[in-house]
Amino acid sequence: MSVTENKKEKDSGLYETVKVVVQALLLALVVRTFLFQPFNIPSGSMKDTLLIGDYLFVSKYSYGYSRYSFPFGLMPFSGRVWSAEPERGDVAVFKLPTDTSVDYIKRVIGLPGDTIQVIRGVVHINGEPVKREQIDDYIEQSPSGAVRRVPRFRETLPNGVSYDTLDLRPNGELDNTREYKVPEGHFFMMGDNRDNSVDSRVLSKVGYVPFENFIGRAEVLFFSIEGGTAAYEIWTWPWTVRWNRIGRTL
Repeated sequence: MSVTENKKEKDSGLYETVKVVVQALLLALVVRTFLFQPFNIPSGSMKDTLLIGDYLFVSKYSYGYSRYSFPFGLMPFSGRVWSAEPERGDVAVFKLPTDTSVDYIKRVIGLPGDTIQVIRGVVHINGEPVKREQIDDYIEQSPSGAVRRVPRFRETLPNGVSYDTLDLRPNGELDNTREYKVPEGHFFMMGDNRDNSVDSRVLSKVGYVPFENFIGRAEVLFFSIEGGTAAYEIWTWPWTVRWNRIGRTL
């Protein structure tokens, strides 16, 4: 084989490699933009539905697409296309209205036009209390080994969606609120860990979330590792991965 032929073969091999990498990156971009986007949970505001160290897929197509569906919000259009509004009880990822560089994940509680108020820890929607019953405590253990029991409640929304919430302190700061009137085109979001969630109850930080800000609906946990452990630390997986959480649907 001549030097020229050898060089051609190398150039051809390099071209094929680059082509495969570019195709893979484009496919990943299309999947991330239009189908599913991975997110990880950095805080405990959605305990015990979602824990620190959970990794989940969010369906981008569930609510249609806005400029926030695209990387860095670069697409120059407003509103949504192929839109379908969130339903009460959905766990959804959205851009924080006060800082659209930040992603938040909360549960949809109030729809456009609803009146929302929390009275002694009970959510009221349009003047009617949401069904709430106390169940077994949520038990968590600190790194030092201290055990804490947190009161846990099962809430059932008017459309029949049920989920668990935590309420560490009776009559906490956000257990008694003003009455909120959700504007048209907006939604009222709350964390399941009611005493440790900055959400729509705090108008100065989150407030009412515009439909345009929604990124997608949380669907399934594909990985979960104990808080404080990095996912790439595979040498710790046998004892730090929460195997029983993988595959849970939301």
